[in-house]
Amino acid sequence: MEEKRKILIADDESDSLQLISTRLRANGYNVVTAADGQEVLTKVKDEHPDLVILDLMMPKLDGYKACRLLKFDVRYRKIPIVILSARAQPEDMQLIKECGADVYFVKPFDPPVFLEKLKELLTGAGSAGV
Repeated sequence: MEEKRKILIADDESDSLQLISTRLRANGYNVVTAADGQEVLTKVKDEHPDLVILDLMMPKLDGYKACRLLKFDVRYRKIPIVILSARAQPEDMQLIKECGADVYFVKPFDPPVFLEKLKELLTGAGSAGV
């Protein structure tokens, strides 16, 4: 039996966190959650997720900084990071590229497209880039 892939989801909005977690679990993923960017860093170290989904606007440490810290750390840089946020201004897009995120989705997102992209990233078929 194939082991479930582990996805860490970080969002400070509990409704959004619950909705995404439920959808991912229904699609066979093991889900770990975090409510802020500092918790993301701790859970990446402790839980060793296969993929991280980050909201941008979170307390303690925002998604940009959490992504940058993970992508510029040799231990974690190969973990795919998906940014999921309502922010879609050109300056946001530039910051997302600079922090090293693999993919960016704007809320609300198309669940089938989102799930397909996660699958691609987890199998190594997804091309890096926002």
